[in-house]
Amino acid sequence: MAEDRYQRGLEKLMELTLSTEDNPAGEMEIGESFKDVAPDLTKYVVEFAFGDIYSRPGLDNKQKVLTTITALVAQGKPQIQMHIKTGLDVGLTPDEIIGCIMHLIPYTGFPSVLNALSVAQTVFKERGVAITKIEDDK
Repeated sequence: MAEDRYQRGLEKLMELTLSTEDNPAGEMEIGESFKDVAPDLTKYVVEFAFGDIYSRPGLDNKQKVLTTITALVAQGKPQIQMHIKTGLDVGLTPDEIIGCIMHLIPYTGFPSVLNALSVAQTVFKERGVAITKIEDDK
């Protein structure tokens, strides 16, 4: 059972990231850098987060990643960078990512949104992508 969860999690990770055979997690930090202090963390991340949660039906990968970005903006977590990258990997456009972040201003406040926009700018610059539609509804 646990091996099935782990394999399902690895397969989901490979769907979400620009993975290679040597690195199925791509740019996603799944706990490998903590092997010296928490050797079983990767197992938990792969099995639970990706084998159970990300593998659930009901949302497509784009919706799941956009939901994750939303939660990370709200919490002000640094993991937003890797999930913005993952969003681009699963086909979210820069416009969709920025649209999501901007939509959060009344719910999370300007500081959280400004921090997330700064991270998005960095990721977009690294990836060579840009916003195609900038709107001012006023």
